[in-house]
Amino acid sequence: MYGFILHAHTRPEQAEAFEQLFRAYVEPSRAEPGCIEYHMLRDAQDPTLFIFYEVWASPEAFAEHTALPHMREFHDQRMDYLRRDFEIREIEMLSPASAARA
Repeated sequence: MYGFILHAHTRPEQAEAFEQLFRAYVEPSRAEPGCIEYHMLRDAQDPTLFIFYEVWASPEAFAEHTALPHMREFHDQRMDYLRRDFEIREIEMLSPASAARA
C-alpha cells in the first residue's frame, strides 16, 4: 500500500473555489480501482487549510490517479489556488484499511 497526508494551504480568496473543485473529485477518486481510502478535510481553525488522507493499493495506482486528465490539469494550475506548494508526508500503514473500503 501507498499512503500519504497532504496539506494544501489555499489563498484566502480561493478557499471556496478549491473546496468546490475537490469535493467533485472525492467520489470519482474513491471509485478508482486502486483507491483504498480518500478523505478530504478542512481545518476547523484555519479554513484555508485542506488536508487529504489518501491510501492507494500501490504507488503505481496513485500514479494512474495523478495521470488522469483532470488531475494533470489541476496540477498545472494548482498555484492559482495555493499560497505555497503542497506539503506531502508519506505514511506507513500500521493498521488495516477500514472495513468499508477493504
